[in-house]
Amino acid sequence: MAEVSDPSEPTEPIEPTEPIESTESIDSDGPDMAEKTARSFDTSDSSPPLLEAKGLTKRFPGVVANDSVDLTLHEGEILGLLGENGAGKSTLVKMLFGIHQPDEGEIYFRGERVTNDGPGDAIARGIAMVHQHFQLVPPLTVAENIVLGAEPTSGGFFQRRAAEARVKEISEQYGLTVNPRDIVDDLPVGIQQRVEILKALYRGARLLILDEPTAVLTPQETDELLAILRDLAADGVGIIFITHKLREVLEVTDRVTVLRGGKGVGTSTTKGATTASLAEMMVGRSVVFRVEKPEAETGDVVLRVQDLKVRDQRRQMAVDGASLEVAAGEILGVAGVEGNGQRELVEAITGIRPIVGGSATVLDQRVVHKPRTVRDMGVAYIPEDRERDGLVGTYSIADNMVLASYNRPPFATRGVRDFDQVDDLAERLVEEFDVRTPGIDVAVQTLSGGNKQKVIVARELSVPKALVVASQPTRGVDVGSIEFIHEQLVAARDAGAAVLLVSAELDEIFSLADRIAVLYEGRIVTTLDPNTTTREEVGLFMAGGGERAPH
Repeated sequence: MAEVSDPSEPTEPIEPTEPIESTESIDSDGPDMAEKTARSFDTSDSSPPLLEAKGLTKRFPGVVANDSVDLTLHEGEILGLLGENGAGKSTLVKMLFGIHQPDEGEIYFRGERVTNDGPGDAIARGIAMVHQHFQLVPPLTVAENIVLGAEPTSGGFFQRRAAEARVKEISEQYGLTVNPRDIVDDLPVGIQQRVEILKALYRGARLLILDEPTAVLTPQETDELLAILRDLAADGVGIIFITHKLREVLEVTDRVTVLRGGKGVGTSTTKGATTASLAEMMVGRSVVFRVEKPEAETGDVVLRVQDLKVRDQRRQMAVDGASLEVAAGEILGVAGVEGNGQRELVEAITGIRPIVGGSATVLDQRVVHKPRTVRDMGVAYIPEDRERDGLVGTYSIADNMVLASYNRPPFATRGVRDFDQVDDLAERLVEEFDVRTPGIDVAVQTLSGGNKQKVIVARELSVPKALVVASQPTRGVDVGSIEFIHEQLVAARDAGAAVLLVSAELDEIFSLADRIAVLYEGRIVTTLDPNTTTREEVGLFMAGGGERAPH
């Protein structure tokens, strides 16, 4: 696995105008940068930067989130902001947007020192932020969401037609196609992302902060968004782009600023960088992207799904006759464009959603619509939405570690909680699964995304399970945590568990899976060997094409 260096060793800062050093070819790790960097702006212009942060420091009780961080953004530039979960990226941009006030340091916008006392001040100056979790009102229309708080009125009455006309105008201007009259709740996440960006542009934003904008997008939606960002930059908009997906950084950014442990490691042009060099800057050691794993030694079938039918929230048939098998000692990766029944398939197998046709069995026991019963059958579940389905944010780390077993020995006897046993388990798992936290008593909602995910993985994989269902297990997680979570899934496989991996990331599927099942319109259309198939072939099946017989 990865060669680990001492994280306490000092790292030389990157020279601000030189490309990141790398011994690898860009062609092996990401897209060719030549065409993309041809668009690059000229930073030697004598005009002041669009944004400049000098020595920004922010302290919270027990932690220094940002320690004298510098950042510069020019008009028309896309700046990647990189770092592990907990490195201080979100705190930094929240200071720029006025959500937090810096304890030290200065912020300059268009050459003028500014103090944003709140997001309203930032928006008034032309600074906008698109959050990872969308700030939309689902029952309202696209136009109503975009103009909310700045509605066109006449005589005190909302001018709906004027709002729709303005939204149509700016959507056409920036190539962000939307229907102003659509209800937001009915839109796919890719279109909701466009609505968020249009909200910012409607208010005259010239600096756009995007926090994990592709975390919930399909590959096709991601490509569309990156093209939109290039067009916005060409129009002079400055963009701060936070992401853990390094291929996207190589594809769309002009420079990168890297944070580690709340401090700036340095800033460099993207040209000449690779995913490996960026990852090493972020975590302070080399990172292995493809998991080294022995050949699978499979046993009996653990999960058997036959002609499964499951409805979604709208009572439509989301899973329509899906069949698959997963044996002990193997990882079956389920690939597919999101919205083809993945969520409903996983929720049916784990007992969360009722099965309306066909069957699912674990070790020949029929799955029923009772999550606790399914868990008692030996099923571990890593949900795709950790905030909603995996954790109780206000509970401590210790309490979250025993969510599924708090009422059983050794953690409770005759209804009386044994806090020492709970704390002992939590202390052990925090160390074993490398959860970065001040202590086990802190609320889990205070952790970074990667550490929240590690809490779930620790709870679910710390005891042997017959079946592990992992849905988008590394979504929104940094490269170091991705590597760790992948290792844990392979370890579960090698310990004899059957692993069902559902992921929108084809790199993840190819890295981990022993077999790949492609889900399209609620059915498994083929099963492929990752060693003899290609990304393009899998992608063809994901889009409804392909003629290859199941493997």
